Amino acid sequence: MKSILLYANEDGGLEARLQAALDLARADQGHITCIQVTPYQSYVLGDPFGGVYAIPAVMNELNEKRAANRARLEAQLAAEDACWSWVEADGDTAKSIVDCSHLADVVVLSLAGTNGAARDGAMSIIGETLVHTPTPILAVPSEPRSFNCFGPAVVAWNGSAESSHALRAALPLLKSASAVHVLTVEEEGDAFPATQACEYLGWHGISAELIEMRPGNRSVWETIADTAADLGASFVAMGGYGHSRFREAVLGGVTRAMLKQDALPLLVGH
Repeated sequence: MKSILLYANEDGGLEARLQAALDLARADQGHITCIQVTPYQSYVLGDPFGGVYAIPAVMNELNEKRAANRARLEAQLAAEDACWSWVEADGDTAKSIVDCSHLADVVVLSLAGTNGAARDGAMSIIGETLVHTPTPILAVPSEPRSFNCFGPAVVAWNGSAESSHALRAALPLLKSASAVHVLTVEEEGDAFPATQACEYLGWHGISAELIEMRPGNRSVWETIADTAADLGASFVAMGGYGHSRFREAVLGGVTRAMLKQDALPLLVGH
């Protein structure tokens, strides 16, 4: 993946996102575009009469913080001998990321995880970005660690258009993976051809193992997460399902649950 879009705002997951972006860039001599977004609500207030005002003191403080964050990240990128560029944006975070993602191969965001307000904010960004961009999202855990582009990979497959898109988007990583496992979790009434994904990967020179499971007493997402952990997967590729105009319902239950865990990187496409 040559063109990597990194959400570069300073928060608890930034260092982990940076490390994942660097690992992706090293694996394929890629270019990292860092985007730092300042939402309008950070420095704009409204009054009861409908007026909207920018607060100069707050704007100055925000500019200083943005400059410090950029300087720190650019120093790290230079030390890593990375190839990068920087984009500053004001406005809605997800919309800014989407607008910058049109020629990206992957967008690096944080998993929502389990941490209260931080979880809600991350889920909002992922949900809005996912439903508005065709570019796959790599959502990584908040704990900084290397992203192994050459380790085992799990593809969560259910025959849908979304999972097909995620499979195609993951091809560059799957071609480098030490092993590829296509995992289907069969529920009552499922009738999709589970071998299609393996056949498709074979046409691209990728040998994949098909694993068919029933969830039993576990949920579907727990079955996926547990199986991926047992296989030592570097990441799980899966589709994100959108069916509502409201952000709260953008993600299907399995996708939402997988994004709320904080252990396995997730490559998700819509």
